[in-house]
Amino acid sequence: MHGYSNLGNGRASLPVSSPTQTSTASPTWSRFRHCHNKNTGFGTRSPKMQRSFWGWSGYIFLSTVLRRRGILLFAPFGYISFMLLYMGSLSFEASSIWGVVVDQSPPPPGSTYRSPQVFEKLWPFMQLDGNISSNALMTIWHQKPHQSWKPCVNRSFSQTGFSELPISNGFLIIEANGGLNQQRLSICDAVAVAGLLNATLVTPMFHLNSVWQDSSKFGDIFDEEFFIYALRNHVKVLKEVPEDILQRFDNNISNIVNLRVKGWSSPTYYLQKVLPKLLQIGAVRIAPFSNRLARSVPSSIQGLRCLANYEALMFSEPIRALAENMVDRMVKNSSISGGKYISVHLRFEKDMVAFSCCNYDGGAEEKYEMDIAREKGWRGKFNKTGRIINPGAIRMDGKCPLTPLEVGMMLRGMGFNNNAPVYVAAGKIYKAEKYMAPLRQMFPHLEMKETLASPDELAPFQGHSSRLAALDYTLCLHSEVFVTTQGGNFPHFLMGHRRYLYGGHAKTIKPDKTKLALLFDSPNIRWENFKSQMQEMIHHSDMKGSDVRKSSGSLYTFPMPDCMYSVGTRTMESNTTIF
Repeated sequence: MHGYSNLGNGRASLPVSSPTQTSTASPTWSRFRHCHNKNTGFGTRSPKMQRSFWGWSGYIFLSTVLRRRGILLFAPFGYISFMLLYMGSLSFEASSIWGVVVDQSPPPPGSTYRSPQVFEKLWPFMQLDGNISSNALMTIWHQKPHQSWKPCVNRSFSQTGFSELPISNGFLIIEANGGLNQQRLSICDAVAVAGLLNATLVTPMFHLNSVWQDSSKFGDIFDEEFFIYALRNHVKVLKEVPEDILQRFDNNISNIVNLRVKGWSSPTYYLQKVLPKLLQIGAVRIAPFSNRLARSVPSSIQGLRCLANYEALMFSEPIRALAENMVDRMVKNSSISGGKYISVHLRFEKDMVAFSCCNYDGGAEEKYEMDIAREKGWRGKFNKTGRIINPGAIRMDGKCPLTPLEVGMMLRGMGFNNNAPVYVAAGKIYKAEKYMAPLRQMFPHLEMKETLASPDELAPFQGHSSRLAALDYTLCLHSEVFVTTQGGNFPHFLMGHRRYLYGGHAKTIKPDKTKLALLFDSPNIRWENFKSQMQEMIHHSDMKGSDVRKSSGSLYTFPMPDCMYSVGTRTMESNTTIF
């Protein structure tokens, strides 16, 4: 009833299927060798035969592996099995689907749009705070007397007589491209170059931009007569090229040589490369002209930029008249805050959302719409081989346009209560009905172009993005607080213009969007902590409001010290040669 153990001389009890069946003491290798019993097939279910089957299978496997070809056959299978076991043993939060490891680790903080969840948690606290807190509009800025600046430009310049200018070296023709403020930049730089070359500037032509789709001419946006008059003592400006000059080129401006000037070219470059051509031919074109003059130039050249931007460029009479009426209406609507209001430059148009490549909460439908918009506006730009777009990383870097909801939460955290009047400067907001609702919920006294002006008043401007932008520009210029939510020429020019008007302080909130990405990705954040972060952000904007221009900075954003002097310490050399 007992069989010998194959491990040595000791005995081991082996179960048998029946008392009549005996086991012989034979070594294991003997069972392997005699696995085919004449009286018993593989289908027999006896324990002895089961042991023989598995032993035989193991023998076949080992003998195959030990052969060279067997190693080659099983090596890939063994490697894959080992790697799967190894990956499964690591502490990564991952799962295996059909042999593919799928990363399930949580996304990095700040990479996900969770602002609606944050709002849902904080809204009750905002409501309580809004009813008891004072309006920050009355206490937001802390102007320091010793930081006050004044314009270098003599505001009586337009009433002085005409100064005879030297004989012109020729005609400078430029083409301004882009939107309203990129055109503005080109115009001011063209004035500076014309003064440098002692050239007669022809009123800049506007390029029909594929994005802006605005066919407006110079006189449709700016007061052309005033522009020419304001510059008369410094640069001669004509509306058109004189006929006798145009006849030299078969009455076709396109026949005038177009000089391809590199971006950010120095005054020396213009004197060495452009001036000889101007003297030789009598007229030159530079198209396009955007960003074709270096930021750091001699003070006399900077002075021309100051004069052109802050004094000579004035919006056309139709724009000016409606914009002033809209400002008056906004001030009247702001009587509860002493006529002060907030303006917000909200860049949440469809093209901006598409260009940013950021994800919000629209799911598959939003992705489909954005893919179409990107292909329509920038054919192939986002589908180039090797280009990797990571929406989470873009959000963490603070490069995603703020939604109306996020702007509202930020302002409420900064202390602006539900009585604060808000003007929103924007184009057509992406899914406005959905995204604007929470902002109106937080700020019931919210206005836009379409609510401040009647359809009849806006009718002449419809279809002309630059003229509509000029209305927004004026409303933002005269607000107590200007909030910029995305980069671009519009906020940069406004910050500079506001510094010029308000004693050197921009009165602008420029949020830290990297920090905001983290805060808006924290559904469990406490209201007091959120408010503390927002107060720190507004304090930083206040401190940076009076920054002066560094060598790499733009005069159109930082007019000090080139266009302004510090009160009581008029030691600036800039512009004294022309003003």
